Amino acid sequence: MLALDNPVRVRPEARQQIMDTFRANKIPDEYGLRVGIRGGGCGSSWLLGFDLPGPADEVYNVEDVRVIIDRKHLLYVLGAEIGYEPGGFTVDKPAAGE
Repeated sequence: MLALDNPVRVRPEARQQIMDTFRANKIPDEYGLRVGIRGGGCGSSWLLGFDLPGPADEVYNVEDVRVIIDRKHLLYVLGAEIGYEPGGFTVDKPAAGE
């Protein structure tokens, strides 16, 4: 069961890459990793990027990573796992019931 204080998972390799990116680019602490979706239905894709939280956002501390999720996207991203491979970040969403 997911706790709302951990709506997504950040795998260790992704956490390290995120922290390295923050340090290398001197990104201010007010920023976080935005997790969301773009589009809808069969044409939806994952949205990952560094951003500042806005009034419609929820902010979470997941594995020491500040994660920003728009309240409208929360239901769609619950349970997602953010990873990192040599080609870039990955997002896996377990099927319902897993």
